Amino acid sequence: MTPIDQTALAATVAACKALIDTRFPEGGEHGAAAMLLKDGSILTGTAPDAFNPSVEVCHEIEPYCAAYRLDQRIVASVCLHRESGGRTIVLSPCGVCRERLAVHGPDVLVAVADREDPTNVVWKPLKDVLPDYWMTVFPDEIAPGWTA
Repeated sequence: MTPIDQTALAATVAACKALIDTRFPEGGEHGAAAMLLKDGSILTGTAPDAFNPSVEVCHEIEPYCAAYRLDQRIVASVCLHRESGGRTIVLSPCGVCRERLAVHGPDVLVAVADREDPTNVVWKPLKDVLPDYWMTVFPDEIAPGWTA
């Protein structure tokens, strides 16, 4: 795995925070996601509200789909949530988002909350947050790196 530039990771977090601030300037509880692509570009997204919660989507959907449309590999992903008091916390990827990111390989960096301070991002390779990934039992069907 090629190390990812810390400046690019910081820019990805900043882009995520900027989307929350510009899209929701009135404050309140809102979130967004940002993904760093292999070409260095950053995609952001947020989730629209729906009357029926069962049809809502997560913040990561928009940048994830755009990366696919652009035929770009995702190398890092962050999701943030601004609380009503203004504090912004890190949300680690849920199981569904981990599955979506898994197709980009075990070395995708995902943001998780620092155990001491959930406002601080800790970057971890996806394989570290999926130590017993279910697809490893199918070595012929999974991207290299998951079974190594």
